[in-house]
Amino acid sequence: MDFAELTTQPVDVTSVARRVVPPDCGATVTLDGYARAFTRRKDGSTRETLYLVYEAYEEMALKEMQKLIEAAKKDFEISNVGIVHRTGRLEIGETSIVISVAAPHRGAAFEACQWIITELKRTVPIWKKEVYADGEEWIEGTPAP
Repeated sequence: MDFAELTTQPVDVTSVARRVVPPDCGATVTLDGYARAFTRRKDGSTRETLYLVYEAYEEMALKEMQKLIEAAKKDFEISNVGIVHRTGRLEIGETSIVISVAAPHRGAAFEACQWIITELKRTVPIWKKEVYADGEEWIEGTPAP
């Protein structure tokens, strides 16, 4: 029931969440990460984003996402994990990532979901570019040449 996927198509949050639900669980925590119009910069200022572009080293990204699932299942009392990340151009409001964690109890599901998104941003080769009216900037990593 675990899965890790990349897609260029819009992500249906509900379908991702329902794919991880086993009968022994009492909670599913789902993160719906989506493109926002305003981003706080490191200097504290805010910049309006027109759209995002995500790129990935697909083969490695899928392997790393699977490693995160395995580590989360080892470290947290959870049953199933689904991760779907979108690549390509995303308009404001469109979902970029869905992480769904099923567990017998909600506390473990919340903790695991938080850990997965933090580690995914740190370790998985998926890069985000924000495009503004006056330019663009790679926010998370720089894509491979």
